[in-house]
Amino acid sequence: MAEPVRVRRLTDQEGQKLQQIVRRGSTNSVRFRRAMMLLASAGGNRVPVIAQLVQADEDTVRDVIHRFNEIGLACLDPRWAGGRRRQLSPDDEDFVVQAATTRPTKLGQPFSGRFVRWCPFRTWLLLLAEGAGLGLGEDS
Repeated sequence: MAEPVRVRRLTDQEGQKLQQIVRRGSTNSVRFRRAMMLLASAGGNRVPVIAQLVQADEDTVRDVIHRFNEIGLACLDPRWAGGRRRQLSPDDEDFVVQAATTRPTKLGQPFSGRFVRWCPFRTWLLLLAEGAGLGLGEDS
C-alpha cells in the first residue's frame, strides 16, 4: 500500500502565510480552500478527513498537496487555461469600440429618428461595409 500523502514540513513563512489566508478569510475561495487543505495536512490529518473538511474530492486534495510539495505557495493560485482563443486582435477591438461609441450619422450611416444608437446587427453591418475583416459570426 502506498504511503499516505502529506505536505512537506512548512517553513515559518509558509505557515504564517497559510494561517493569514485562513484566519482573514481570503476573497478568493480557491486560495482559501487550498490553504485549508495544506494546513490540515500539516496538522497530521489524512486525505479523506481533509476532503470532508473542505468538501472536495480526495483526488483534488492529493493534487493540491503534491503541487505544494513541488512548487510551494504558488500552488494556491489556480492556473486554469484553455478556452476559446481570442477572435479579435487588440486593433480590431479598438476599431469596434470606436465604431460602436460613435453616432451612426457621424459615420455616414442612414440611421435617423429613433435609430440614433447602434445595435449589434447594425454594428456588424458597418464592420462588413468597412471591410474590417473581423470574421464576426464565422467559425474559424
